[in-house]
Amino acid sequence: MTEITHRLVHANGIRLHIAEAGPQDGPCVIMCHGFPESWYSWRHQLRALAEAGYHAVAPDMRGFGRSSRPLEPAKYTQPKLVGDMVGLLGEFPHDTAVIAGHDWGAPVAWNAALMRPDLFPAVIGLSVPYYGARTTFAYDHTIPPSVAMDRETGDGFHYQLYFNEVGRAEADLERDVRRWLTGFFFTASGDAPPEEVKLGDLVRGDRLEDAFAWPKELPAWLTEEDLDVYCADFERTGFASALNYYRAADLTWEEMAPFRGAHVTVPACFVAGEVDLVITMNQEIYENFPSEVPDLRANELLPGCGHWTQQERPREVNEAMLSFLRDVAPV
Repeated sequence: MTEITHRLVHANGIRLHIAEAGPQDGPCVIMCHGFPESWYSWRHQLRALAEAGYHAVAPDMRGFGRSSRPLEPAKYTQPKLVGDMVGLLGEFPHDTAVIAGHDWGAPVAWNAALMRPDLFPAVIGLSVPYYGARTTFAYDHTIPPSVAMDRETGDGFHYQLYFNEVGRAEADLERDVRRWLTGFFFTASGDAPPEEVKLGDLVRGDRLEDAFAWPKELPAWLTEEDLDVYCADFERTGFASALNYYRAADLTWEEMAPFRGAHVTVPACFVAGEVDLVITMNQEIYENFPSEVPDLRANELLPGCGHWTQQERPREVNEAMLSFLRDVAPV
């Protein structure tokens, strides 16, 4: 029952490719990946959860892999992404599911628990904490994220504004997909020497890859075979649809207005890397987020771990997830 199988389902008006493992009658856990990843980022968790008796499901999120890839940014707001997960759950013989998310998948998981606690009665966030029904790590949530980031950075560089440069960002990322992914994964990992990461040196108009640290050899958690999987996807699909997660931020800010200030009240677990740039560059948000999630039952920072939490530290993440699951959704 630990074999990973694949199929296509139709949910919320789109096609979703899903990877799943474990008994169909076990408690369901849906795992949402981030950028620039796919279901494959959960490969270690799919097997571990299946072995423990859970029905583990990892979709290619809208815009990625073999799932539908609409090109309009308006198709990627958080309510629509949550709707995908609601529709996906409806395809299974389960009334509820624990929902987990990493990177861009984390806001989807947090917001699913916020909007539909009846369907998602527990949530696991990796890398990105809940930050009050906002859309990005913008510094002033009373104005659209792009405006807030533009005011904050001035002539400086902000990677989310860079990803919003339609056409240019795609061209930069697609010029050499394997090289770009290698540099991006390594730079945001716990293996990159901090002195080699030059994010602070960039100015408006630069390319993100100009700040990358480049590995002399791949870290143990990221093999050439792993890169083969990611590269095959993005060389086939390009990056335009995946970049829409960033390009929909202002639209999401508008659609999430009814939830501004709302708390996630279901039981929650959070795991991140201690040297994850999301944490180190947003310390105030990380320190405040437990007040936004009053039933936060686990909050763990993994020493030496960077942004790719469940891939860099699969054993520790599996242990944290299973410990929480035994509490909220025992087999």
